[in-house]
Amino acid sequence: MTTEPVSFPRRHARTQRFTLGAPRAFAVAPDGSRVVFLRSSSGTDPASSLWVLDTADGRERVAADPRALLGGVSEDLSAEERARRERSREGGAGIVGQATDAAVELASFALSGRLFTAELRAGTARELPVPGPVIDPRPSPDGRHIAYVAQGALRVVGAEGEGDRALAEPESDGVTYGLAEFIAAEEMGRSRGFWWGPESDSLLVARADDTPVRRWWIADPARPEREPQQVAYPAAGTANAEVRLFVIGLDGVRTEVAWDRARYPYLARVHWSAAGAPLLLVQARDQRSQLFLAVDPATGATRMVHADEDPQWLDLFPGVPCWSPSGHLVRIADEGGARVLTVGERPLTGSQLHVRAVLDVSDDDVLISASAGQGAADPEIGEVHVYRVNELGMERVSQGPGVHSAVRAGGVTVLVSHTPDRPGAQVRVVRDGKQAATVRSYAEDPGLTPRVTLTEGGARRIPCALLMPRDYAGDTPLPVLLDPYGGPHASRVVAAHNAYLTSQWFADQGFAVVVADGRGTPGRSPAWEKAVHGDFTASLDDQVDALQDLAKSHPLDLSRVAIRGWSYGGWLAGLAVLRRPDVFHAGIAGAPVTDWGLYDTHYTERYLGDPAARPESYARSSLITEDGLSSPAEPHRPLMIVHGLADDNVVVAHALRLSSALLAAGRPHEVLPLSGVTHMTPQEQVAENLLLLQVDFLKRSLAL
Repeated sequence: MTTEPVSFPRRHARTQRFTLGAPRAFAVAPDGSRVVFLRSSSGTDPASSLWVLDTADGRERVAADPRALLGGVSEDLSAEERARRERSREGGAGIVGQATDAAVELASFALSGRLFTAELRAGTARELPVPGPVIDPRPSPDGRHIAYVAQGALRVVGAEGEGDRALAEPESDGVTYGLAEFIAAEEMGRSRGFWWGPESDSLLVARADDTPVRRWWIADPARPEREPQQVAYPAAGTANAEVRLFVIGLDGVRTEVAWDRARYPYLARVHWSAAGAPLLLVQARDQRSQLFLAVDPATGATRMVHADEDPQWLDLFPGVPCWSPSGHLVRIADEGGARVLTVGERPLTGSQLHVRAVLDVSDDDVLISASAGQGAADPEIGEVHVYRVNELGMERVSQGPGVHSAVRAGGVTVLVSHTPDRPGAQVRVVRDGKQAATVRSYAEDPGLTPRVTLTEGGARRIPCALLMPRDYAGDTPLPVLLDPYGGPHASRVVAAHNAYLTSQWFADQGFAVVVADGRGTPGRSPAWEKAVHGDFTASLDDQVDALQDLAKSHPLDLSRVAIRGWSYGGWLAGLAVLRRPDVFHAGIAGAPVTDWGLYDTHYTERYLGDPAARPESYARSSLITEDGLSSPAEPHRPLMIVHGLADDNVVVAHALRLSSALLAAGRPHEVLPLSGVTHMTPQEQVAENLLLLQVDFLKRSLAL
């Protein structure tokens, strides 16, 4: 008896884009003896275990297995935990996050709302009996206590399970202690709401009050017997949650941290280490000014360490601000047209690098990730490398084309490399410049190697990836599918194998697939990213320019051009068929932001401003206003709109309002509602069939 081979769409969905089984979430012991990480047992197993690698001999061992701890695979997640995972786009199960003490001897994590700890040397794990459901448990630096959130309260318990108590409890509905509010988790990259002090005797704790935030209701039309879900959603121009910060001792003594919250309401970053006073980064609502503040834990008073201003906006970056061991402020700044690393008041990099993140700071150097800047001799399309930087210069740590990142401590660096020629990630453990071990990956091989060319298109040298069918002989022009994200926060043109798997699958259906990162996408220069200020439609102009330029040197049939995208890319696809029907003949808009007034404050106001003060910016970038629908009366191009009904990030109202506007304007379109689906589509059958339905729509629309 033979079995049919599993299709790529089904394997892609079953393996969560071939990420299951890959190691992630690394931590290195300060003595360099251990590397801690998460990994599931196979490429189809969604439940991650906690692993330890001993760097002396390279042996791996399980420190905590969720199935053994729970007695099975089923999990019971609270609404708060589901929301946290949605914000972080976490589709896995089991142990999805862990925190350790300073010595990386003790780890804590939550499973099904229950609190567990693991002794990393001994490899033993156990449950601590505490009130739940538990969210975000974190050991104190000395490993003697675990702080966690339950029912909106910040609680602490001894590492042996003794003395559990609440340090801060919500005074009313809508108040939480120790959790990141929606805007911080979704847009600022701050997923935490409490931070241990280096002496383990006190914590910084955020208090979030979302009672001022407008309430929205998300219903499941497929389950009419269920009550709608109420969510506090801060849409552009409306009230945000009110966030305050407290120093709270283990003895319960509470001191509020004082700053001008009226002028700087966004608590964007918090850092507390032995190298200096607690450090805050707070932003004005328009994100054109921000302050770096040092906190006196005894009084809550703050003093300004540095201030930034920018006429467009100020970005937030991973790993900063922080103190160097010598007490200098480490930050990433836009200076002289470049994005640079600054220690104290001295920039340590220039226009040759575009700094993306600070990975580690030591006495000797700063470890950063960066792409090639405007001053680089070689553009290195799609590459991101790891560098060591100090006052004497810089040294590239990662070698070869790819997207590289790293974690470092105790003279040991874990280097994670995604390269164009190999599927998945390669993880090397390096000590003193020499490979000491590798971390195995159990991720499945996709069985598909993208036929991709990285190039540049148009006068602005737009980074592009061009994919052709693997069996294409090169003798006839092909219909074209643009497959962009195309906007802030995410690059799609990257020098990595697995980034193009879905695009290659579409190419193998008979398309030339073009992926272009136009203005507004990250990784090139501050000016490139900020070119969309006040008007997102520059993103569309660059898609058109890249397409038309590539057609001069590649066999692209410009009489049959389609575009597909999700989220910002979905908005871009809708904009393409509405504004440029002379170029685009069909589009698929997945979870599109059709009306920017319905999207959240921190993201939307950064780019388009206050909707009350700048309504014209919102109208220009909208798909449903008169501006959005204005284009030549003919031709009207077919558009498929896809949206998850449970999406609490880009709510389904976006798709429904667009459909209503298209119907009123007499424009052809299809709507595919996904019941029970959020902004992600983790359900295996949904994800598989969604790809198949898109191909069917494209072939029908382009008469293939």
